[in-house]
Amino acid sequence: MPDLSIDGYVIVSADGMLANAARVMPDELKFEGDKQFFTAALDRADLIVHGRNSYEDQPNSPRRKRIIVTRSIAAIAPDPSNSKATLWNPAGASFEAACDFAGVPSGTVAIIGGPEIFAMFLDRYDTFWLSQAPRVRLPGGEPCFPGVPAQSPQQILEAHGLKAGDGQILDSGEDVSVTPWRREV
Repeated sequence: MPDLSIDGYVIVSADGMLANAARVMPDELKFEGDKQFFTAALDRADLIVHGRNSYEDQPNSPRRKRIIVTRSIAAIAPDPSNSKATLWNPAGASFEAACDFAGVPSGTVAIIGGPEIFAMFLDRYDTFWLSQAPRVRLPGGEPCFPGVPAQSPQQILEAHGLKAGDGQILDSGEDVSVTPWRREV
């Protein structure tokens, strides 16, 4: 089994949403401090994992190795539109097999969404970095995990064995913070 460290990254509104009702991350959920934190984390990662609707859209994005989760293939395939990307259907192959195919048998994996992708790794995260924008509300938006808003993102992380560490402020003017949720070993 590969020696992989799995980290998740998301910014959510006060009501636990990562996107608005149109499934788009609105400008009011974008903050420079969070963007810098997220960009630095992805620059350190060996592999990025996301669904077909998630993408970080940063200057270094084209240089990053990635796995795109999709049901449009049987198991694992190269992405015909991106030589750095692997397409993976979890119903047809293991995550480890997808990592091997992508050429990343060890290292740090950054999971960046969407909700179903985040949920797939809830029992595997080493650290989940939960950024929060407490002054933003997105009624009817897309939750960061299935089960939100009936449960908070924090309750879901805790239910999967993760414990909150010390948070840090990313934007003091808007009270945006990030908290590492780590698995106790």
